[in-house]
Amino acid sequence: MTTFKPGLVHTPVTPFTADNRIDWKLLPRLIDFHIAAGADAIATPMHVGESVSLTDAEKRELIAAVIKHVGDRVPVIAHASDSGTSIAASLARFAESAGAAAVVSTTPYYWTPPPAMLVEHFAQIAAAVKLPFYVHNAPDDMSGVKLNTDMMLKLIPRATNFAGVVDSGLDWQFMIELMTDAPKLRPDFQLVSGSDLYVSARAIGATGLMSPLASIAPTLVRRMFDDCAKDKLFEARAAQEDVAALRQILKSGGVAALKSAMRIVGRDAGQPRPPLPSLSTEAEAKLKTGMAGIAALGSEKRGW
Repeated sequence: MTTFKPGLVHTPVTPFTADNRIDWKLLPRLIDFHIAAGADAIATPMHVGESVSLTDAEKRELIAAVIKHVGDRVPVIAHASDSGTSIAASLARFAESAGAAAVVSTTPYYWTPPPAMLVEHFAQIAAAVKLPFYVHNAPDDMSGVKLNTDMMLKLIPRATNFAGVVDSGLDWQFMIELMTDAPKLRPDFQLVSGSDLYVSARAIGATGLMSPLASIAPTLVRRMFDDCAKDKLFEARAAQEDVAALRQILKSGGVAALKSAMRIVGRDAGQPRPPLPSLSTEAEAKLKTGMAGIAALGSEKRGW
């Protein structure tokens, strides 16, 4: 397997119309924005893209539409997760046939299977495709299920295309153990940060970043990523502090806060789809004030 290196991956939101349908007219403009803003790859539809609120048909249509529109400009990583292993594997196969460059999958929704069955879950999804396969560790999103190094080490011999882990858990001990032991079995094993707190992950050995905040501050995120890629971690700290400040004021509001922040900077992608709530007028005003206090955002492009 030729090693796929994601680099700085943008994870776009899914745009919705006022009646909660996917906004197919806005989608190309949104994707063009991310590519023009410096994305090395696009991952869709991640949790920030409200993947769990999309039907299976919508996921397939969205993945196919993004891949077709992107063309050969950047690679597209398809997110294939579901409650059932066979359902996720089927989506992964579809993504491969549509032209995806890689597949990423997280633990099953709703179910909390034991470690052996989680390894089996990932092994079957990986076996469904020949593409590079990434496991997404997202314990904050997937309450009750936590991955560990031992599980990932058992998956490596089971899946020749298992390229690495995308970690959103901010469990530094897990990442240190993973990057100490996994490369012994697979020398090109990759750690990709699923959180915009990238400096620490880079110090541990991360070589890629899936960035939700690139929807708002792509220039800032790019500067941080590029400094880290050159191992200029001290220089990257200033950008990381601004990124961390932005992340903190958005954190409690989730997708609703991210979409509100996009609207504040002139990139309205609609409201979240129910059952996720929209931000109240008061909360959005508070968010706007908080963003105004982050000086680095003043140099970011407004609008699409």
